[in-house]
Amino acid sequence: MTYPLRLSGQRVVLREFTLDDVDDALRIIGDDGVTRFLSFDSRSRDEAQAMIEGAVRRAQESPRTEFYLAVARPDDDSMIGFARVAFAGVKAGKLGYAIAADAWGQGYATDAARTLTDFAFRVLQLHRVSAAIGPENTASITLVDRLGFTREGVLRDHVFTNGSWRDSVLYSVLEHEWQRQYKATGSANTQALGGP
Repeated sequence: MTYPLRLSGQRVVLREFTLDDVDDALRIIGDDGVTRFLSFDSRSRDEAQAMIEGAVRRAQESPRTEFYLAVARPDDDSMIGFARVAFAGVKAGKLGYAIAADAWGQGYATDAARTLTDFAFRVLQLHRVSAAIGPENTASITLVDRLGFTREGVLRDHVFTNGSWRDSVLYSVLEHEWQRQYKATGSANTQALGGP
C-alpha cells in the first residue's frame, strides 16, 4: 500500500495526518459538543498532539493495522475531521469518524464514511465493516442507514465516556451488500491515490 495514502470522495479528501494538523484536531477532540458522541472525553492540546503523532507513526508501520485519515475539503486540504477503519478480526474492520461542529450538516461525514468503506471493500478486500454508535447520535445513525448498514443490536455499557457508561448500537455492512448497492446506484466513486 502506497504511503502517503490519499482518497478522493465526492465532497472530501481523506489524507494522511501531518504534524501541522494538531490545532485542527483540537477543534474536534477538544470540543465537548463533538466528543459527547465519541467514545472518549474531550482532550487537551497535548493529547491532540499525541494523537496526531501516534497516527503518523502507525501509518508508516508494516503491515498497517488501521487507516486513520484526516478529512479535508479538496479546495484547501485543511483538516475538518477524521475517519478510521481499523482491522478487527478476519477480513473485518471497524469504522469511525468525526467532523468539526462548524462543518456539520454539509455531507462531509457521509462522504468520508462512504469513501473509507468503499476503500475497505474494494482495496483492502474486507468482508465486513461495522460501526458502533451511541444511541443519542441520531445524525450518525441516519448516516449509516443511508449508506446501507444493517442494525445488529445494542452493545450494553460499551464505552465509558463523560463520566458514565454508554451503550452503543452496532451496525454493519457486508462486502456483497455494499457491492450490490453501489453497483446499482453507481454513487461510490472513490479513487485511491498515492503521494501527497
